[in-house]
Amino acid sequence: MEDFFGSDFSKKVPNEFIQKFPGNVELWLKRDDLLHPRISGNKFRKLKYNLSEARKKSLSKLLTFGGAHSNHIAAVAAAGKKFDFKTIGIIRGEELAENPQKWSPSLRYASESGMKLEFISREEYRVKDSVAYREKLKQGFGDFYLIPEGGTNEFAIRGCAEILTKTDSEFDYICTSVGTGGTMAGILHASEEHQQILGFSALKSDYLLDEIQKMTGKTNWELILNYHFGGYAKVSADLIDFINNFYRMYQIALDPVYTGKMLFGIFELATQQFFPENSRILAIHTGGIQGIEGMNEFLRKKNWPQIIGV
Repeated sequence: MEDFFGSDFSKKVPNEFIQKFPGNVELWLKRDDLLHPRISGNKFRKLKYNLSEARKKSLSKLLTFGGAHSNHIAAVAAAGKKFDFKTIGIIRGEELAENPQKWSPSLRYASESGMKLEFISREEYRVKDSVAYREKLKQGFGDFYLIPEGGTNEFAIRGCAEILTKTDSEFDYICTSVGTGGTMAGILHASEEHQQILGFSALKSDYLLDEIQKMTGKTNWELILNYHFGGYAKVSADLIDFINNFYRMYQIALDPVYTGKMLFGIFELATQQFFPENSRILAIHTGGIQGIEGMNEFLRKKNWPQIIGV
């Protein structure tokens, strides 16, 4: 049961050379987005040992939380369908309950995959981690295996530690996008002393500094706070241009919430000579491609260019 997905998928993930910058700085991309079409990237890593734990406890229901555009919600729904778990998604925004025509592509996919969606108010969502609310959920849904919003817990960190393999020790910098900090914590756990781990925050707030420190005792890391583009799921014309140009050049799709922002930051920092000469950088593609459809719906309403690659 330990390897829930049945094989060592990390061996199948290629590192693709992307570009050489001035100073002989090389950028490579670990294609974790290729792990699974719907349970991809860090969602695959985070769910691996959580699903195993649910089976171990003989719990057939997964319950988790998320917003209307959550990659995590879609991934849990996909995992439930594939591995015969019932799934429940507690979704922020009660106004969506009576308006399924306004559901995001992520919510539509989750529902089509068999997930029961429960919409609650933003006020109620803020107390979702309280003992009283958890008891309310248990009364309403019976026994279930709880997966936190975004998927980060000790089992998720364990899974994310498998992102790096022995052959990745040749890299000086490991870069990842950061939402809850779990992926970065797992990478830090597996990192070697000579490696510097750079986390590119998707959030405007710097609270993740404290969150990451709680999850690791290591100090070989830095949180980059300059490439959130205004906050979670915020985008700009420059970011969209970068993502589309990246696809045209490398035929690799990037999501606009996480990996696109990280790579934008890496390219800019590399041109500013942030990285020492002869550095080798490994950036982690954490998936999230399914979220492009929802972002494109938003961009159409603003008459902005669409993100290509899907």
